[in-house]
Amino acid sequence: MAIAPRLEVRQSQSLVMTPQLMQAIKLLQLSNLDLVAYVDAELERNPLLERNDGDETPGGEGDAPDRGETGESVRDDFSGGETTGEPGARDDRSDDTGSDQPGQADDGSTSDEGADWIGEEINREPGGVAEKLDTDFENVYQGDSQADAVPDPGALAGDPWQQGGGRGAGVSEEYNLESFVAEEETLADHVSAQMTLLLTDPVDRLIAGNLIDNLDEAGYLRTDIGEVADRLGAEPDRVAAVLAQLQTLEPIGVFARNLAECLRLQLQDKNRYDPAMAALLDNIELLAKRDMSALRKLCRVDDEDLTEMIHEIRALNPRPGSAFGSVLVQPMVPDVIVRPGPDGGWAIELNSDNLPKVLVNQTYYATVQKTARDETEKAYLTDCLQTANWLVKSLDQRAKTILKVATEIVRQQDAFLTYGVQHLRPLNLRTVADAISMHESTVSRVTSNKYMATNRGIFEFKYFFTSAIASSEGGDAHSAEAVRHRIRQMIDQESPSAILSDDTIVTMLKAAGIDIARRTVAKYRESLRIPSSVQRRREKRQ
Repeated sequence: MAIAPRLEVRQSQSLVMTPQLMQAIKLLQLSNLDLVAYVDAELERNPLLERNDGDETPGGEGDAPDRGETGESVRDDFSGGETTGEPGARDDRSDDTGSDQPGQADDGSTSDEGADWIGEEINREPGGVAEKLDTDFENVYQGDSQADAVPDPGALAGDPWQQGGGRGAGVSEEYNLESFVAEEETLADHVSAQMTLLLTDPVDRLIAGNLIDNLDEAGYLRTDIGEVADRLGAEPDRVAAVLAQLQTLEPIGVFARNLAECLRLQLQDKNRYDPAMAALLDNIELLAKRDMSALRKLCRVDDEDLTEMIHEIRALNPRPGSAFGSVLVQPMVPDVIVRPGPDGGWAIELNSDNLPKVLVNQTYYATVQKTARDETEKAYLTDCLQTANWLVKSLDQRAKTILKVATEIVRQQDAFLTYGVQHLRPLNLRTVADAISMHESTVSRVTSNKYMATNRGIFEFKYFFTSAIASSEGGDAHSAEAVRHRIRQMIDQESPSAILSDDTIVTMLKAAGIDIARRTVAKYRESLRIPSSVQRRREKRQ
């Protein structure tokens, strides 16, 4: 066979990462909040997409004629009157001449009879303008009123109630009642207000402002004085002097650089900082370990005095800044809801209230396409239509994939939902992926930032995926989370006179059929924030 260049035609299949496919993969791993933000951005960018909340009244003022929907226009009248959409209907408050308003003729011209009629009615009214002003209504100049002489603050500020002509004019669409809610005072605001009264030198105020910016939520100063001095070009002694003044502000203990300093500032404010307290704060790590014998030697006090000192420290606030500007915690909204079924199984459904709903406005696309002037506009409309259709398809596919993965998780962890965490089975991504005929990476994306509401609480999808611990008797493997729960139960039920060491826990677990090493027990105990047997023995002797 001769070696020579030649052309060949071959047919093969390959996976190409198109922008649409990348978008679908991205939507899978988004949380509920991120998905809503992404869809809102697409609604602003794509004119062919519209929200489908299901609670909008079709045919209203906001509906365009291109949607093919008709309906009567409804208007709210704050003054108490009613308006109908029937032709020829008129207000009951109109006069006998047939015009809609007094003083306006049928041909649209303005008549002086209406004004005379208003003036006569006001003059005749008991306690009206004529009686109060001691003159006729025609003699009153509008500019003489106090309301016209002094501008209304609400009107200057753009208040829709003032600009709209009073209560009967209606409320603007941009009116937001939440903007009138009082803002919560932050720790920085609280300290800054005191700093302006404490410091008068501009340089000291500049240093204090930088220190205030470095406060954390607990009120601690998380920066070094030398770094602040180098950044501002000031002397370290001057920065330290400003810091000493700031540490006298309320709440007491703010601007401390560690826990011991925070407690020291509060004790000094109560005039309870003596050499014994100083020794206790210098060795506060021994207090955390419950080493009372070492503390008694260092503080040179007896048991009664040491107990009283510990009570005083426990009465202090280790986080003085936590009372200001608390961070709002976003509630955890589940993606899937699992309920017990009537047949003894589990009913699994998506939380539809949490899913964004969008539609493609085909009517608007057909109308605008007819008025396209060149190929550029036609190409733009076609791209918007394809993007909108793909987004709707991707959202639907995302919902189906989440439901399929959740159904398989519930099937695998049926014992956990029925009996509790001690029956949680070991599970990995490959097991779920093989069961639903999907790739392991797809299951990993679906389980990220997704939550499931069950009869035992709200859990993240990844909570159900735990490693396996072999059984010493050759039976089924045990879940790491179930073993961790068993260790907590054993420690909670231990007697103060018989504290369980890690070796004892290993022996008891092996007797229960769980093959586990001592270092694994120590790792699980530390993850549960359970102290060692020595520290627990000291605590339970108190």
